[in-house]
Amino acid sequence: MKLMVVGGGGREHAIIKKLKENKDVEKIYALPGNGGIAMDATCVDIGAKEIEKIVEFAVSEKIDYAVVAPDDPLVLGAVDALTEAGIPCFGPDKKAAIIEGSKVFSKNLMKKYHIPTAEYEVFSDMDAALKYLDTAPIPTVIKADGLALGKGVIIAMTREEAKAAVKSMMEDKVFGKSGDNIVIEEFLTGPEVSVLAFTDGYVVKPMVSSMDHKRAGDNDTGLNTGGMGTVAPNPYYTKDIADECMEKIFLPTIEAMKSEGRTFKGCLYFGLMLTEKGPKVIEYNCRFGDPETQVVLPLMESDLLTVMKAVTEEKLSETEVKFGSGSACCVIMASKGYPESYEKGFVMTIPSEISGNVYVAGAKLEDGKLLTNGGRVLGATATDENLAGAIEKA
Repeated sequence: MKLMVVGGGGREHAIIKKLKENKDVEKIYALPGNGGIAMDATCVDIGAKEIEKIVEFAVSEKIDYAVVAPDDPLVLGAVDALTEAGIPCFGPDKKAAIIEGSKVFSKNLMKKYHIPTAEYEVFSDMDAALKYLDTAPIPTVIKADGLALGKGVIIAMTREEAKAAVKSMMEDKVFGKSGDNIVIEEFLTGPEVSVLAFTDGYVVKPMVSSMDHKRAGDNDTGLNTGGMGTVAPNPYYTKDIADECMEKIFLPTIEAMKSEGRTFKGCLYFGLMLTEKGPKVIEYNCRFGDPETQVVLPLMESDLLTVMKAVTEEKLSETEVKFGSGSACCVIMASKGYPESYEKGFVMTIPSEISGNVYVAGAKLEDGKLLTNGGRVLGATATDENLAGAIEKA
């Protein structure tokens, strides 16, 4: 089989390595991939948002199966275009990807179908939003409606910070059109949990839970960037909480999307907070998380390609999705100065004995050398029987 994976980060590297475990896979193309992914796949210089070129390539190369991993091409309709061209595909169509593409849509969906989430108000008028903030509970959370490279959420600890956030989104357009509408929502507290789940629109099969680390520096220092490391399973996510989430969040979300004529097929990411009043949804993503994928897939014992095809063919109910009982930890290496200003072009050396557990994000190949080409550069993942051992090895 010839496969194609759209995307070019650490998440895509983890997906490609897992897909390679299937003995029927002869070749994998990564569009665009990166210098590190080039060790495991053939990289093609087509950007993840260049939908027409992606489809042309898939058709000309007679791709047997495609995986669209990032949010942008999913929201833009890459799966629709590939499916129309006869290429079977993993990922939600454009109608379903709106669950991440619009925070206003996802919040209204949760309200309509009684899925637990933070209280919120939606604004398209800046003056109305600023007036609301005069009396809103503080701290509060301000979210741009559309995609903003994972940066469109601001936790404001004071009214001044909240108003500045609203102005930056709605007046200064720091996130472009994504800030035309905003959500102002209740600030929740509690442990955060990420749960990625396979779904074919009818059945939900969650993967092992995970927890990400947000600070850029060692020992919990530096700016809050999100995605600076992950562990799995999440130590706070018990069997009882998992059962409650399945009953009150996971299945109701899938049913809600179906009722709206937006059947979701692919990987649905549930960003949860375990509050005093029970688990609540902070956000949905319409795809595998990064870097959660880098700890979840190494613990997966089932064949990834088999599960993905079962999702596409709506046969997930008859397909086993199994994870090992151990733990995994991924430590992210980032360029000094990230997420603000940093240099690129440093030589990277990955010893062969650990290369199987290294997922490369920001890198390029130049004259046979692997050079840094981004902020978050790579993730080193290790598994062990327990979390302490996984952290030590990573």
